[in-house]
Amino acid sequence: MVNAGTYWLWQQLAVSDTLPDEALPTVIEALCSTSLAPYGVDGRGEERRTKALADALPALLSRVTRPGLRRRLLQQADDKQLAELAGQGVVVAADLPTILRTHRPTPGLVIGLARHPDQVDAAIGLLPGMHDTDLEDVVTDWDPNRHRYQPDADAAPPIPPALFDAVLEHALTPLARLLKDPRHEEWQFAQRVDRGLPHQFGEGAPWRILATCPDRWHDLVEHPTLGTAVQHLLLDQAEVEARRSRMMASSSSSLTQDTDDDGPAEQPEPQPALDAALLRACLPALCLPEMAGLPKPSVTARHRLHHIANRVRYNPRLTDIAAAQLQAAADECVRRGRLLTPPRNDDHRHRAVAIAEDLALLSTNPAHLAKACALLATLEQPAVVSTPPSPRLSRVTADTDLLSPVRLLEHNYQHRRVGALTALAGNPHTPPAAVTDTLTGLHPLELAWIGHQNDVPDWLHRAAAALAPADTNESVLRLLTDEELDRHPDPAAVLQSWLDAPESEGFWSRRDVYRAVVKSRYRTLEHLRQIPADEILARHEPEVALKILLDHCGRSTDRWKALAAAMTFDYDSEKITFGKLLDSLASATTET
Repeated sequence: MVNAGTYWLWQQLAVSDTLPDEALPTVIEALCSTSLAPYGVDGRGEERRTKALADALPALLSRVTRPGLRRRLLQQADDKQLAELAGQGVVVAADLPTILRTHRPTPGLVIGLARHPDQVDAAIGLLPGMHDTDLEDVVTDWDPNRHRYQPDADAAPPIPPALFDAVLEHALTPLARLLKDPRHEEWQFAQRVDRGLPHQFGEGAPWRILATCPDRWHDLVEHPTLGTAVQHLLLDQAEVEARRSRMMASSSSSLTQDTDDDGPAEQPEPQPALDAALLRACLPALCLPEMAGLPKPSVTARHRLHHIANRVRYNPRLTDIAAAQLQAAADECVRRGRLLTPPRNDDHRHRAVAIAEDLALLSTNPAHLAKACALLATLEQPAVVSTPPSPRLSRVTADTDLLSPVRLLEHNYQHRRVGALTALAGNPHTPPAAVTDTLTGLHPLELAWIGHQNDVPDWLHRAAAALAPADTNESVLRLLTDEELDRHPDPAAVLQSWLDAPESEGFWSRRDVYRAVVKSRYRTLEHLRQIPADEILARHEPEVALKILLDHCGRSTDRWKALAAAMTFDYDSEKITFGKLLDSLASATTET
């Protein structure tokens, strides 16, 4: 048992140039043996030992060649120490079998080895099996001064091309395998209504690694095994990343701009992230042919259509470069997925708007575009709700149009249906009659909204103006305060009219209605029974439901148990009304 106070001495001996080789086993044994005390492991002593060993490791490993002693030292080092020692050339490729018995490969170890030309192949051998974020760290952590401003620091040497190629290959291989195998388990994400494409298409580590070498994109899109994966990532992420970088640069420049200037200088038109030649090279991947034969076409075809449309939104030049290809893909998605079939439930109604928006961008088929207009006409009209503004909000909205009826329509994104219709009207292949026939089924505020838009055809402006109401305020469901209800002959009937308003895709509008009814002193039990149970029990003060539950459950143990079971609803479970909840309690009649 080594005295904890002597670790400093052992460390000094280890780094001494005059220490004979015969003493190395004893010094290593002293520094590698756990610090013990009569009661067990000495925590304070272990801290001293660990620090002394860390300081002695470079000197010891540079001298020790015997396998047993070297193994003892390497097993004591942590990941950070091994990375630093590899960068110093103390830990070499021959030590990897020993290291990998007790440590996993880390980006730091790969970088440390690869800083020496004769160790690059060994560093590459550590890449298989590493997580994609670790692969990204190999690239981003190569420059140790990337986060520190040190003008006098030497620039880091460039990452070895062989290492970068290997990192890129390992990062892109999962996506390449996915694209070649339509039965790959990751494609199940595209078969779920609430999902989209597999995460390999996203802005994860593979893209962030690829983004560091834009000068090689032209060559990589032609790569025999990784080219298709590169094409997908460039179409999805390149322009998005470029726009994000421009926004960040603009924000930082606006913060540092001299306020005495006349104004911001006019910025030149930004260059696209992908030039025309690179866009053309990516065309084989544009329309996601890998998704064409996936199961559940009603879901996968919608995801495919939406993803293609997003690519065109990011890269508008594709509408000219690949017009025929986009039209064929849009027709195939509509036909195979039966996307223009009238929706059967609220979930499908919500997605009908997205389908119409995507077809307005991609399709040149007049029949499909006309059916998209008819599809929008089947959706329920929004219930535009106006809540009494608070004094603080009134100060903000005074002398503005923020609370005007048309702005209220936009407030909860209830203008998406009419926005999709105007997008369809802007497509030159959409029959104008199909658009004007849809206008009669719109909410009056949707008609007024069209009149406020500057980028719609004149014929649509005229048709909407002919149907729009003279007073748009009458089309708003205005929620009144109790003071305003005091002047009404039947306040309870007013509350009921709020609850009877049509369902709306504006989720928060219904919340406003429920909140106003629950907080009103004119509410009755009949009003509360029509509101979702979680709104009553979880989103308002307990006294709202306290007396009602006490009266319904009374002394019945079974009813209280039934109440506890009924209150376990999750956010994604089927919503039941407060009335159904009370009725379920009434069925438990056993008295204790």
